[in-house]
Amino acid sequence: MGTIFQLIVLLFSVIVHEVSHGAMALFLGDDTAERMGRLTLNPLAHLDPFGSVILPLLLYFIHSPFLFGWAKPVPFNPLNLRHPHRDTALVAVAGPLSNISLAVIFGLLIRMLTGTAFVSLVPLFSVIVFINLILAVFNLFPVPPLDGSKILFYLFPSDQLKSFLRQYSMILIMFVLFFGFRLIWPVVGMAFRILTGIPLS
Repeated sequence: MGTIFQLIVLLFSVIVHEVSHGAMALFLGDDTAERMGRLTLNPLAHLDPFGSVILPLLLYFIHSPFLFGWAKPVPFNPLNLRHPHRDTALVAVAGPLSNISLAVIFGLLIRMLTGTAFVSLVPLFSVIVFINLILAVFNLFPVPPLDGSKILFYLFPSDQLKSFLRQYSMILIMFVLFFGFRLIWPVVGMAFRILTGIPLS
């Protein structure tokens, strides 16, 4: 039951992440995601065969301490945005912010329920907080195509930087996947404790 719940939370969280990109793009003038039917929480519109199914199951079978994955990126056209350079960064940051928002909401619920008759919900809500923090922090790595790269390109609009990161993006992504979680773990643990008031077990 625990693993099934984690998979459901992961799937829902990555969908919220992607829909948030599309919703922000729509707010800023681009209706591409809406026209393509991607502004929906229906999982069938967002499933990525590898990121949504194969990778989470693989992590489960190798007894990974956490599950991770992603959905199909929601498309948007920067040329339709009112301020393409700035708004591309805003579209990017909307995804991690959606996961942080979910983590904050359920973190506050954990604080409210601790010591009450509903304390049995705390472990379930803890999974939601943890997974959403992982997704938020991971996606903020400044490596293409992760959201953090678009924010970095807005803050530092260097053609040389863009060229370098895009040229070696696959190598950098593999590095993040294999070694980045060692950097993520302390950040997630600290954020988890701040939000919930309890240590990450």
